[in-house]
Amino acid sequence: MVTIVTDVHLKEGSEQDWDAAMRERMAAAKRQLGWVGGQMLEPEDDPMRRVIIGTWQTRDDWEKWHEDPEFAETREELEGLVMEPEQHEWHEVVLDERRAAARPAAPRRESRSASRRKAS
Repeated sequence: MVTIVTDVHLKEGSEQDWDAAMRERMAAAKRQLGWVGGQMLEPEDDPMRRVIIGTWQTRDDWEKWHEDPEFAETREELEGLVMEPEQHEWHEVVLDERRAAARPAAPRRESRSASRRKAS
């Protein structure tokens, strides 16, 4: 098993659109051969950054997913919402412990940065 960690820096104001497009992409990835799981993370200290964790049976499975038309549909949209190209880092999975019935995080209605601006 392999995990890819993708680091993304979003354009100001693009958080909700980028998050929605990535949710669609992750939902589509679940139907791909070799998909194990994934997470979309927002660092507490940087609301304009996202870290995507994707775990696949093989890197070849991940590469095939990137050739899929469903993947290509969101690629252009996501690329227009980021400040710079994504950074990728690959890892071999040494240990993977998960709850069998883990629930996905509920979509947020508003980013923390927007909440902070309103509170100011």
